[in-house]
Amino acid sequence: MAEAADIQGTGPSPARRWLRRTITVAFGAPLLAGLLQAPAVTSPAAAAEDATGSKTVDVSLDTLTPSAPVEGDTVRVTGTVTNRSRKTVTDATVDLHVGPRMTSRSQIDQVAGRTGFRRGSDPAALEDAPAIAIPRLGAGLSAEFSLSVPVSKLGLDEAGVYQLGVSLTGQTTDQRYDRVLGIERTFVPYQPEATEKKTQLTYLWPLISSAHVSAETATDDQQTPVFEDDALAAELKPGGRLDQLVSLGKDLPVTWVVDPDLLASVDAMANGYRVKDGNGTLHVPGPNQTAAERWLNALEKAIEGRKVVALPFADPDLASLAHRGKDVPGSLGHLQSATALARGTVETILHVQPATDFAWPADGAVDPSIVAVATSAGADKVIARSDSVRDDLSYTPTAARPLGNGSTTAVVSDALLSTAFEGDMVRAEKSTLAVQEFLAQSLAITLEQPEVRRSIVVAPQRMPSVAQAQTMATALHGLSGRRWSEPVDLLAAAAAKPDPDASTAVPGSSRYPKKLRDRELPVQAFRDMKTTRDELDDFKVVLTLPYRVVTPFGNAINREMSTSWRGQARAAAIYRGNVLEYLQTLTKGVQLVDKSDLTLSGRSATIPVTVQNQLLQDAHLVLRLTSGNKNRLKLNGDDGLAELPVKINGGHSQSVKFPVSANVNGQVAMTAQLYTDDGTPYGQPMTFNVKVSEITATVMLVIAGGVLLLVLAGVRMYSQRKRRAALNAEAEAEAAEPGTEAEDEQTDPETETRPAETDGDDEPVQPSDPTPDTGPESADPSGAGEKVDR
Repeated sequence: MAEAADIQGTGPSPARRWLRRTITVAFGAPLLAGLLQAPAVTSPAAAAEDATGSKTVDVSLDTLTPSAPVEGDTVRVTGTVTNRSRKTVTDATVDLHVGPRMTSRSQIDQVAGRTGFRRGSDPAALEDAPAIAIPRLGAGLSAEFSLSVPVSKLGLDEAGVYQLGVSLTGQTTDQRYDRVLGIERTFVPYQPEATEKKTQLTYLWPLISSAHVSAETATDDQQTPVFEDDALAAELKPGGRLDQLVSLGKDLPVTWVVDPDLLASVDAMANGYRVKDGNGTLHVPGPNQTAAERWLNALEKAIEGRKVVALPFADPDLASLAHRGKDVPGSLGHLQSATALARGTVETILHVQPATDFAWPADGAVDPSIVAVATSAGADKVIARSDSVRDDLSYTPTAARPLGNGSTTAVVSDALLSTAFEGDMVRAEKSTLAVQEFLAQSLAITLEQPEVRRSIVVAPQRMPSVAQAQTMATALHGLSGRRWSEPVDLLAAAAAKPDPDASTAVPGSSRYPKKLRDRELPVQAFRDMKTTRDELDDFKVVLTLPYRVVTPFGNAINREMSTSWRGQARAAAIYRGNVLEYLQTLTKGVQLVDKSDLTLSGRSATIPVTVQNQLLQDAHLVLRLTSGNKNRLKLNGDDGLAELPVKINGGHSQSVKFPVSANVNGQVAMTAQLYTDDGTPYGQPMTFNVKVSEITATVMLVIAGGVLLLVLAGVRMYSQRKRRAALNAEAEAEAAEPGTEAEDEQTDPETETRPAETDGDDEPVQPSDPTPDTGPESADPSGAGEKVDR
C-alpha cells in the first residue's frame, strides 16, 4: 500500500542492495492512461536528446507537503507514473533526486523548463531515501506512488532553493538494462529560520468580470436593469469563480482590486433584475437574486479592514484607448467618466473608501501613449510589469519607482511571479509545480540581497479561474510562515523608497508586444462609441427626465471599452450594436406621423402636423415646416418656413397647426422637421405635397355677375307670372256677369291670333321652371381655421 513507502528498507548485503533501497508496494489496480498511441515521427535532434529514454514514462507530481519544509518536517510526495511507450516496463523503481542549492532566479527558470534526464549533469537518486518498486507496468497503464522522507535525509545543507526530482528507473522488454525512463522536477524552498530583512510582498486579488448588463431597463420607476444573459449568476453561486475568489481571499493577506461595474451589476441583481430570453426580444425575471445578495454580504465581510483599489468603471482598456481610440473625438471623455464613477459606486455598495489613483494596463505593458492616457483621468500610479519596464540588474529591485518625468509612479510587478498561475491549474500536477516554483522564486528574491529589504508586487491575471484562484491561495498559504517575506498592501508598496538603480524609462512604442496589440479593440469600436454618445446627447435634451436614459447608456458605453473584450472581437461588436440599436429605437419613439398630400382651396388655411411620443416620459422639441415654393405658398406671413415649439406627453400625440397663405395655383412640396432646442435636427424629415387651387378676384367677379343675372331673370319671370294671373282673374270676373254667357262660348278671333305679350324690350315672355333654392356664393377668402389635411 502507499503507506509502505514511509518505511526505509535495511540490510547490509550487497546482493540485497536493491531490496534495501526499495520497498515493494501493493499498488492499486493499474490505471488505464489511455489507448496506445502510434509512435510519433521525431527529428534526429529530438531522438538524440531522448537517447536515454527518459521520456518513455510520464511522471506526475500531484502533491508535495509541506510546500516549504523546515527542520524536523517530513516531506511527502504523491503522484502517478504512466507508461507512454508501446513496451512493457519491468523492474522499475520510483526514486527521489535532490540537486545542489540554486544561486539565482534564472537557474530556477531553466530547471523548470527541462523535461528529460541527463546522466552526469542531473543528480543521482538519494541513497538513504526510500524508493518504490514497480515490478511491471504495461504499455499505456498508470500506477500511483507515495514517497515520504525526513528533511534531514534530503541533504539540504543551508537555506536556499533546491531542485527535487522524482524519477522512474527501470527496463523495457526491448532494452534489458536499468536507465531513467522518466523524471519530473520541482523545487523545495528551504529557509528554516526567518531572515533578518524580509521581502515585502504585495499580492493583488482581482475581482473583475466581463460585461453582462445591457443598456435596456424595464419601464418601472426603479428602471430594473436588463441583463444580456444570466452567466454572472454561475460565477456568484457556491463554487463559482467569483464565489471562490471571495471565500479564498478573506483569509489571505491581499489587496483587493475591484471593477466597480461588477459591484454595480451584482447589486442590481440583488435588488431584482430581468434577463433577455434566447431571442433577445422578451425580458424574464432574473432568478438568482438570493445568490447576488449572499455574495455581496460575503464580500463586504471579507474586505473589512483591508485596502481596496477601485479601477475605473468597467475596467477600460487603456492600451486600446491609447493606440486606437485617442484620435476619435470624445474617447478620452469615456475614461474620465469611468474614473469619476468608480469611487461613488464602491462607497455606496461596499461602504469603504477605495483608492482610485491606480491605473492597470493589460498585462502591465506600457509605452508613452499608454502612460499618457492612463494618467489623463487623474491616476498618478501605473501598475506595470517587469517584462515591460525592464531592469538590467543582477537582483530584483523594489517595485515602485518614478516613471518618465517623475510625476507618475510606476509600480512594476514581478513578471515571473505574476504569471506563475496562468494556464491550466485543474490538474493537480500543474498546480503543485506552479506553487513550488512561486515559493522558490520568492525565496530566491530575498536571498539575492538578504541584507536589503525590498518591496515586490504580484499582479496576476485579471480573471483567474477557480483552479487558478485555488492555486494562488495555496501558494500564499505557503508564505504564511513569514520566514523570508511579509505581506504589505498596494498603497504601502507604491510609497516604498525606490531603488536608485531601477529603471525609470518608459519603453518605446515599438517594444509593445505584438500579441497584445493584436487583441486590442479596433478603431471602429471607438467610432461606434462616438456614434452612440452623439445620438445620446441629441436624445437626452428633448426629455424631461434625461437621467432615465443617460445613466444606463453611459454605463453601457463604458462597458464597450472594457479590457474584458480582448480576444472577443465579435462579441464586443454585437454588444456595441445592441446598445446603439436600442438607443435608436428609443429616439424613434418621438417622431412625425406620416402625412398624405393635401389640397388647399382658398387663399388661407392651416396645415396640421402631428408629432407622436411613444416614450414613457414627456418630450419637448421645435417643429419646423418649410415651403418648397414660398412664392406659391407662404408660411408665417411672408416667410417660406415657420417654427413652433411642441411638448408631447408620454404615450400621446400632439397636432401642431401652421397658418399658410396661397398666392398662385399649383403643387408645393412641404418639409416638416423636428429640432432640439439648440437647433440640432432630430429624427428624419417628413415631406408631403400641397395642391393649391386658389379662386382669384377676377374669377370671383365673373361668378358674381352670373349670379346677379340669374337673380334678375328670376325677378322678371316672377313679375310676368303675376301679370298673367291678374289678367286671367279679370277675364273670369267679366264672364260671370249676366248677358255674357253667349260671349263666353264664342271664340274671339283676336285672342287666337294675338301676339305674345312683350316687356319693354319687346321680347316674348316664355314659361319658366321655378327659381332654384340656392344662395349666392361668397367671394370672401376661406376662414383661418379651415382644415385642409385629409
